[in-house]
Amino acid sequence: MRLTVDLNADMGESYGPWSMGNDAALLKTVTSANIACGFHASDPDVMAATMAAAVAHGTGIGAHPGFADLQGFGRRRLTLTHSALRHLVAYQLGAAQAMAALVGGSVRHLKLHGALANMAAEDALMAQACYEGALAVDPGIIIMVLAATAQQEAVQALGCTWAAEIFADRAYNDDATLVDRKLPGAVIHDPALAAKRMVEMVKAGAIITASGTHIPTPIDTICMHGDTPEAVEIAKATRAALEGAGIGIAQFAGRT
Repeated sequence: MRLTVDLNADMGESYGPWSMGNDAALLKTVTSANIACGFHASDPDVMAATMAAAVAHGTGIGAHPGFADLQGFGRRRLTLTHSALRHLVAYQLGAAQAMAALVGGSVRHLKLHGALANMAAEDALMAQACYEGALAVDPGIIIMVLAATAQQEAVQALGCTWAAEIFADRAYNDDATLVDRKLPGAVIHDPALAAKRMVEMVKAGAIITASGTHIPTPIDTICMHGDTPEAVEIAKATRAALEGAGIGIAQFAGRT
């Protein structure tokens, strides 16, 4: 059976006159788009424009909720109760659904952003609270999780539909969490290196960490962060390398 993988990118992260990333170029390469919902980035105009472009390209639309932290781009850790986390995610998913409907689309998946995602990757109960907020709004939504982390434990406990994600442009610790951005080598800027790593990981069916450790995992989708300068080049190189290795590119269906 031929290996197939989805390519996703975080986008819609501009705000008012402030521009972030090259969403138009990324949409020519990826098959799924994680669109910011106005808390860590974006605004209603940016959400509508990004979702309309995704609809035009036939790209799967995902809600990308984060902490209410525009200044810190959602990358500062905040402490919230589980109840507040449910509300935080439900609120942002509702906004994403409204804007998608406005432009003739629909939201098919949800992926946590930034510090919210990293904290949920370490704490299954926190992840579960976030996902409960989303599932209360849309029980059929596909939850995109950081593969082999507490996020995956949470969706498996909830019995919902999910997809496992790995990163083309980030280095991994031996517990499958991402290397802290403050550390050298945490973010991969070389498109050729990123592409080579993804082919190796998809073929191996495993995350390959910075130390060379293999962590077996399902791999349904690969992320390119839209806010990095090399995002478009990494996306193009990764897609070309995967297709060159005989790996198909298609939207994930979700697993249970």
